[in-house]
Amino acid sequence: MKAKLLMLLSMLAFGTVGLFVRLIPLSSAEIALWRAVLAAGAIAVYLGVSRQPLRLRGLKGGAVLLLSGALMGFNWVALFEAYRYTTVSVATLTYNVAPLLVMLLSAVLLHERMSRFQLLCVLMSMLGLALIVNTTGAGSVNPVLGVLLSLLAALLYASVVMLNRMIRDVGGVQRTLLQFIAAIAVLLPYVLLQGGAFTQLLSGIPLLSLLTLGLVHTGLMYCLYFTAIQGLKGREIAIFSFIDPLVAVLGSAIFLHEPFTPRQMLGGAIILLATYLSGRVGIKEERALHATTTSNKEMT
Repeated sequence: MKAKLLMLLSMLAFGTVGLFVRLIPLSSAEIALWRAVLAAGAIAVYLGVSRQPLRLRGLKGGAVLLLSGALMGFNWVALFEAYRYTTVSVATLTYNVAPLLVMLLSAVLLHERMSRFQLLCVLMSMLGLALIVNTTGAGSVNPVLGVLLSLLAALLYASVVMLNRMIRDVGGVQRTLLQFIAAIAVLLPYVLLQGGAFTQLLSGIPLLSLLTLGLVHTGLMYCLYFTAIQGLKGREIAIFSFIDPLVAVLGSAIFLHEPFTPRQMLGGAIILLATYLSGRVGIKEERALHATTTSNKEMT
């Protein structure tokens, strides 16, 4: 129950990221930079209080870890920029094709088996994307560009997941801290070259929103998320992950008054269904493989 509660809290928070980003009058790169800085500080304090040393000696795959952190930073930039061109609900639902992209990358790069049903799920998600693109532009500055940026963010996130599968000797929270530091290292010069980072002082609601995004949504909730997944099964994590886009859709409609047509609702439902079904198939295949391996061990 504790793990489920922590997962519930983290998913509820993740679903409101877009709402807070809309309240911060900074460029997407600046928001991503400050998010990484605040989150890295929060996690560093957490590791210090819990007396968990950051072990770097003997670290393998350091270059991969740094690359994943850099991609994570630009993943945030692309997603935050998508919020500016399309609605939060459309950007979030598009971003949720990331698990399917992980599946495709695993099949192409790691030669993992991909069933026909999983391929069907990918095609379903493409249909869903076609439906949620608001070609009329209602509530959007440039709906097509917004969806493309969301897809780019999903691809970057999928790349981060793939790279993380290559890192074996670093704990989840410690890994996240190192990735945030890497994100800071690449985002800081990028923001400075654009003439940002220190040019605009925030106060009031924008400042509070930025602090919440960095300290709560990223620093605290990432720790809760990594703690929760250690006590949950794969199917439970898959079910809880649907809370994020649902909260984003409801929040954008209630607080931002963004339009969401029946056609877009259908498209979003298809994307979520495709993601869920592909995840369920993956879980069943893992169970079958585990059962076969166990049976073979018992026979030998």
